[in-house]
Amino acid sequence: MELNRRTVIAGAAAAGLAATTLGTGTAEAASGGRKPVREPFGKLADGTKIYRWSLENGGTRLKVLNWGGVVQSLEIPDRHGHYANVSLGFDNIDDYVAKTPYFGALIGRYGNRIAKGRFTLDGKSYQLSVNDGVNSLHGGKQGFDKHVWNVEPFTKGTDVGLHLHYTSVDGEMGYPGTLKATVTYTLTRHGEWRIDYEATTDQATVVNLTSHVYWNLAGEGSGTIEDHELRIAASRYTPTDSGLIPTGELAVVAGTPFDFRHAKPIGRDIRAGHEQQVQAKGYDHNWALDKGITAKPEPVATLRDPRSGRTLKIATDQPGLQFYSGNFLDGTLTGTGGRTYRQGDALCLETQHFPDSPNHANFPSTVLRPGQTYRTTTVHTFSA
Repeated sequence: MELNRRTVIAGAAAAGLAATTLGTGTAEAASGGRKPVREPFGKLADGTKIYRWSLENGGTRLKVLNWGGVVQSLEIPDRHGHYANVSLGFDNIDDYVAKTPYFGALIGRYGNRIAKGRFTLDGKSYQLSVNDGVNSLHGGKQGFDKHVWNVEPFTKGTDVGLHLHYTSVDGEMGYPGTLKATVTYTLTRHGEWRIDYEATTDQATVVNLTSHVYWNLAGEGSGTIEDHELRIAASRYTPTDSGLIPTGELAVVAGTPFDFRHAKPIGRDIRAGHEQQVQAKGYDHNWALDKGITAKPEPVATLRDPRSGRTLKIATDQPGLQFYSGNFLDGTLTGTGGRTYRQGDALCLETQHFPDSPNHANFPSTVLRPGQTYRTTTVHTFSA
């Protein structure tokens, strides 16, 4: 019989495995977490101190850096109550600065790609920083993932979390307007990881914030995720050109390898030879969620590792989900567990507006104007 999280935690406690301190590898009851703890995590070349914050609540353990809002580690139990870090990352700041392919990072000012780094807003053209061939990816050469964020820890009732703040000045990476962003990471007493994004601007601009966690529910460094079972509540996706820029089409998934409306192993169709897969070296596409934009988060995706039983459910109010199957991991990066990451060793599920939306009138708008507040929420629920 498959066990839910409460059964796992209760069983572990009954066996004498009640939680003690952060990082001990034991389970805690879902009765409210401890105050976040800060520790040094190294320095940047200019001497700026980088810190790691550790949070624990409801059986979930989260470690976050003030560098890029990076999720450096996220630990959850399997069906037997055994913990594993299910997020890819590094054990030192130097690798995050020099090598990271956005491991665990907050992404902005615009998540995903903008064609040739150009868009027009209110009749004015803007040229952004390009860092992915001729295109702009994840905010440009120095996106939100490559800055130090101000971090405020909090406890609220049975919740614990972090408020992360960053101000992007007018013209940074070519974007108009000074954007003030706040991202809140919350661990609930049930072990959910909630992300609330907020931003305001003093000029019309475009915004698309997201989180770039690389998931492997069997544990980082454990090998392929092709046996993970994935479901995405989407009947259409956005095909791309050879530069992974959407063509503007909303193509049906039915009858293609992109049909995840019913859960299936990721590896089942990943080598099907579909033209879109060949040019992306796997999956690296935006799914247009059936629910569209909603007033509150609604379930959109489920990921399950059949070996461990660990399951991730994602709910969001956003209209899109980028599924990336770790196609460009090439064995040159060594992670927190001392193992190298190879192609297909993790996947990303990025809640978002569509890539290149500023250049497609038929895509949901990403424009933010003065007096408006950008707000979006994504909730991750774990079980085993």
